[in-house]
Amino acid sequence: MPRCTGRGSPRHGDAGTPWQDRGVPDQPASAAAPSTTPVPATSSVLNREIAARLKRDGAGLVAAVVQQHDSGEVLMVGWMDDEALRRTLTSGRVTFWSRSRSEYWRKGDTSGHAQYVKSVAVDCDGDALLVRVDQVGAACHTGARTCFDAGGPLPVVVGHRPTTDVPSNPEGAS
Repeated sequence: MPRCTGRGSPRHGDAGTPWQDRGVPDQPASAAAPSTTPVPATSSVLNREIAARLKRDGAGLVAAVVQQHDSGEVLMVGWMDDEALRRTLTSGRVTFWSRSRSEYWRKGDTSGHAQYVKSVAVDCDGDALLVRVDQVGAACHTGARTCFDAGGPLPVVVGHRPTTDVPSNPEGAS
């Protein structure tokens, strides 16, 4: 995948700080420039079958929900394009696309609070990923364990499950 050189999205984004400064390749493994992070040489693009399953937004991104693998705790939500997902699937560490900085970033490269990939799943619609990780330290840039602890709760009317049995999949329900 060529380096991004425009503005606003992975396809039209400013490349920002070179990946070499953070130990993450700026170019695919097949590019001429050497990489400081081992990436399997099998492919420099996301597998076509995986890419075909994804439903991206207008900027070419898909939401990635990050969850602690052993407790189920939801840690954060980030954004991935095909290249960020490829890096995540092939490196063992989570890579995101920063919408505000218009660059790729790998969680923990500056904070030390790394996310080690345990599994990645696509939801039924293909518009979200579930990335199960082993989180080292805080997941949130504020220093909180999760980004949802840092954001705080919203006022909500609490729902209660009905006492009568409800069909497991009523027609037209989603």
